[in-house]
Amino acid sequence: MEQKNESSFTGFILLGFSDRLQLELILFVVLLIFYIFTLLGNTTIIALSYLDACLHTPMYFFLSNLSFLDMCYTTSIVPQFLFNLSGADKSISFGGCVVQMYISLALGCTECILLGVMAFDRYAAVCRPLHYTVIMHPRLCALMASASWVTGFANSLLQTALVFLLPRCGRNKLAHFFCEIPPFLKLVCVDTTMNVYASFFASVIILLTPVALIVFSYGRIVRAVLRIKSAAGQRKAFGTCGSHLTVVSLFFGTAIYVYYQPSSKNSQDQDKFMSLFYTVIIPMTNPLIYTLRNRDVKGAMKKLLWKDSDSR
Repeated sequence: MEQKNESSFTGFILLGFSDRLQLELILFVVLLIFYIFTLLGNTTIIALSYLDACLHTPMYFFLSNLSFLDMCYTTSIVPQFLFNLSGADKSISFGGCVVQMYISLALGCTECILLGVMAFDRYAAVCRPLHYTVIMHPRLCALMASASWVTGFANSLLQTALVFLLPRCGRNKLAHFFCEIPPFLKLVCVDTTMNVYASFFASVIILLTPVALIVFSYGRIVRAVLRIKSAAGQRKAFGTCGSHLTVVSLFFGTAIYVYYQPSSKNSQDQDKFMSLFYTVIIPMTNPLIYTLRNRDVKGAMKKLLWKDSDSR
């Protein structure tokens, strides 16, 4: 690894997987492919939701927000990681690290809240079908989406500011592939107990509050669906929620595992691979899940493709 002049360099070294040179080449190729598919898949969801009038509903309004969020989230991490994987330079500037931590944390928090909001939308659709359009008014949808973004970015601003105010006593080698709070706190040369508690408290609110809303919503949905006498009606009701429930399980399952598992010296590499899962894999699979499991999205895609072929 190219050594930086410690007297002039004020940034950070992202160690990542630098101790496994052969793995770095494989990761570069795989991540580049995954990143391209993430951009293409999420752009497709956004375009279909905008172009097809049948998808101008609250569900696809929130799904468009989720797709845009996933693109931004992956872009805040993967390009820098690809740059570090491509050569000996593993550095990131001080400002770049601040921005990366702020943006990635803000988008991660926003996704937690947005998935909770989407669960409420599914609850209203299944349990209150006659009042759905009244409950999920466009103004309310815009307000809930805006609240998700504002809350996520406000929380990230506070946590990022508190972390970067801590003294590091010249330490700048981060045992991770991007700037994230848990590995960053290991650079600090003072007691970080209060910061760990503050971060844990914030994560409890941001993670577990949406989880509670999701559990409540799907508990009501299951009760409502079981009252439907026809098997076809039950399948249709569960079908409208299947994609969202799959995304929720992947995202929250991984996040809770990473942030609430007991700290261990042997878990450092495991944490890196789990971080790869929720920063790269999940944003790429979300469009696939919503496309493969959703008739409306598949129908809109077919209409768009046929329209293009007919115009030729």
